[in-house]
Amino acid sequence: MMKTVMMTAASAALLMLSGMASADQALAQKNACLSCHSVDKKIVGPAFKDVAKRYAGDKTAENKLVAKVKAGGKGVWTKELGAEIPMPPNPQVSDADAHKIVAWVLGLK
Repeated sequence: MMKTVMMTAASAALLMLSGMASADQALAQKNACLSCHSVDKKIVGPAFKDVAKRYAGDKTAENKLVAKVKAGGKGVWTKELGAEIPMPPNPQVSDADAHKIVAWVLGLK
């Protein structure tokens, strides 16, 4: 009985986590992030999984990346992308949405 309860709780937790990831991915889509980025392959910008890998363990990454989403940037991914392709500023993305999107990206494995 206890094993069944624990398995059910674990399944519910996984469903909730996948639902949050889907909601945050939809938020990235809504804010046009997926026009230039993909989860697992570079398009115009780096793959989100590559971003997560680069910033793994960096406790300041979320705030740095939120600032980059809002203000834009260039030159960070030149070597990986083969060219210096600037990321345009996205001031229309709210701070709350930017934090949710960046947290989702940083959580990708």
